[in-house]
Amino acid sequence: MSNMKAVALVRSRIAYSETAFAELVLWQLPRPLAGSTHRYKYRLAYVVNGQCVIRYDNEAGKGDHRHYKGRETLYQFIDPDRLIEDFQHDIARWNRENRDS
Repeated sequence: MSNMKAVALVRSRIAYSETAFAELVLWQLPRPLAGSTHRYKYRLAYVVNGQCVIRYDNEAGKGDHRHYKGRETLYQFIDPDRLIEDFQHDIARWNRENRDS
């Protein structure tokens, strides 16, 4: 197990419109990053008109967190499926709240 390498599980870009896309990057690691209790490294971003409006990530030392409407909050990581589900829920919410802008 100690010689296990990081494995890319998800690396995709999803177009929602001409001006909005999501980028999902998820790796399984041989051991947890500093600040995390699980063996995943991830960066999920929703970009609208060139601006990142939602981001979930767990950079080393900082742990799991999400950025939404300019605020950073802790994120309770459960598993990769739940992570992607929560991210998609936030995208739907952001699109609802900003459909007139």
